[in-house]
Amino acid sequence: MDGWFRNLDWHDLAQACLDTLAMLGGALAFTVLLGLPLGVLLYLTGKRQLHARPGLYRALSVVVNMLRSLPFIILLIVLIPVTTLITGTSLGVAGAIPPLVVGCTPFFARLVETALREVDRGLVEATQAMGASTWQIIWHTLLPEARTGLIAAVTVTAIVLVDYTAMSGVIGGGGLGDLAIRFGYQRFQTDVMIITVALLILLVQALQMSGDRLVARYTRR
Repeated sequence: MDGWFRNLDWHDLAQACLDTLAMLGGALAFTVLLGLPLGVLLYLTGKRQLHARPGLYRALSVVVNMLRSLPFIILLIVLIPVTTLITGTSLGVAGAIPPLVVGCTPFFARLVETALREVDRGLVEATQAMGASTWQIIWHTLLPEARTGLIAAVTVTAIVLVDYTAMSGVIGGGGLGDLAIRFGYQRFQTDVMIITVALLILLVQALQMSGDRLVARYTRR
C-alpha cells in the first residue's frame, strides 16, 4: 500500500484537508449570514406575502438568478480583482472564500425562500392577527416552523461548497482540489487523485448524514 501511494506527501495531504475545512467553514458561515436575510426578504416581498413588493422582488430575483446561472469557474476569475481588494490576495484559503460566498449566497437564499413558503399561511396570519410585528413573525413563527427545511438547505449548500472548494484549486485556491490539480492532474500522479477524490466523497457523505440526522431530530411527528 505504501508503495502504491509513494507519490503522496502526507503532510501536504493533511494541510490540504485543513484548508478545505477552513474554506468550507468560513464560506458557509458568511453564506448563511448573508443568504438567510436575503431569502427572508425574497419571501416577504413575494406575491401575496406580508410585504409584497413586485418591483423589488423582480429586481432581487434577477440579481439572484444571474449569480446562480454564472458558472463558478468564471465567477472565480471575474472576482479576482475584488477578492484581491478585500483579502489582499486571490490565492489560498483567504482568496477562495469571497467567490465561494458570492457563488453560494444566491443559491442558499432561494432555498430559504422555498423553505419559508412551506410554512402554513394560517400560522402566519394567526400570528399577525395577534398584533405581532414583522420581526416577531419572522423570529417566532417563520424560522421555527421552517427549521427542518432550513437545516436541509444548509446541508445542501455545504455540499455545493465542497464542490466549489475543489474547483477553486484551478486558480490556486488551496485545499484538496488544488492538490488534485497540481499533483494528480498536472503531474499524472493517479494515487494522489484517487485519495483526494475519496476524501472529498467522505466529506460529502459526512455532511449529508449529519444534515439528515438533524432533520430527523427536529422533524415534528
